[in-house]
Amino acid sequence: MKTNLVLVLVLMLGITQLKASELTSIQKFDVKPGNSAAVNKINLQKAIDWASASGAALWVEPSEEPYPVDGGIVLKKNVSLIGVHGPTPRGTTHPAKKQPVGSVFAITDKKNAFITVETGTQIKGIQFWYPEQTIKDPAAIIPYKATIQVSQTNKTQGVYLSCLTFYGEYLAFDFNASRENACELMTFEHCYGYPLSGEFIRMDYVYDVPRILHCHVNPAGQRCIGGQYSRAVVDAVIAKKTFAYTINHTDNAQIIDLFTFGTYGGILLDGESYGQLTNFNFDCVAVGILKRGNNTKNRNWQIAQGSIIANTGEKVEDIHPIIIEGQGHTSLSNVEAFSGGNGALTTVPENLSWDFLLVRGDKKLTVSIWGSRMRNYKSDSPVTVENNQAVIYMSGCFDKDENLYNKTIN
Repeated sequence: MKTNLVLVLVLMLGITQLKASELTSIQKFDVKPGNSAAVNKINLQKAIDWASASGAALWVEPSEEPYPVDGGIVLKKNVSLIGVHGPTPRGTTHPAKKQPVGSVFAITDKKNAFITVETGTQIKGIQFWYPEQTIKDPAAIIPYKATIQVSQTNKTQGVYLSCLTFYGEYLAFDFNASRENACELMTFEHCYGYPLSGEFIRMDYVYDVPRILHCHVNPAGQRCIGGQYSRAVVDAVIAKKTFAYTINHTDNAQIIDLFTFGTYGGILLDGESYGQLTNFNFDCVAVGILKRGNNTKNRNWQIAQGSIIANTGEKVEDIHPIIIEGQGHTSLSNVEAFSGGNGALTTVPENLSWDFLLVRGDKKLTVSIWGSRMRNYKSDSPVTVENNQAVIYMSGCFDKDENLYNKTIN
């Protein structure tokens, strides 16, 4: 009966490449909700060590109480760590307690990243809960290490991270590798959380087509567990001036369907990156997109089908839906920006952005913009140019007064 139930859950999760007989419960290695976090760490690592040789999948058997586990775990090559869940953005809820149930790891370790991933690994269908993290008091924010990080000592290839939800994390995914141990083919999909560092996914030296798909950052994430984060906490996250998503040293990154709310920045496309960003909403940010480029050959981004609500920061002059600097080309198609108030965070008194686009620097760069609506900005012009080498072409756009805006600059 139990085997049949596991098989049904496997099929529901879409893990059709696994059979029920290939899933081994972590409880068989004495990883239990009633154990201490230190004991569970030791036993979970033993389970992973066993699974690495055969490429086995470990089943995070759902339970009424979360599994307390200390950090410092290494998900060694070939191992899959599988839970019962799809993404659970508001949290599963215990019938009598404010805590999640199911395939849940409870984390209180303040010194170590929770889990480090190696080549050919998978984490799917799991919730990560930090029960000691504050929801209301910004002075009490605990700066936990990353929940999931890429190996710093091995070249890691082929990591699949799917249907993961975070509650109380400080940094969800740290995939900042080194040049000596650059990684490849990372996939993040259907992941939800609200990192109190303002950083959800950061990656550096992730070559060969990294993918971020269908990810969502929102301070209401714990609503069914402990309540929405307070306005003061959200303001503290924004004050860190970090970006929810950061991409650098990548080959042709594929980024589709991103959402963030209440972080300083939506996404940083840094100087040694290129790729495509489509279908996004960066809501209640100071900067939606910051695109840099360090050469003219392939530091190019194609950006389409998005919305940016830029309305928070120290002063309106610092609020820019899009900033472009450095070198390379940027293509923007059907990207709109607007502003307004929101009670979940502190917005500037004007409830406006300064402009739609800021272009700065001292080297030649090119920008093409089609079919974009630009409104709720304070400046006389939707485009601020602080780079006399920039070439900007705009067609079929509309300014804050709903007038057609076709323009070529330089």
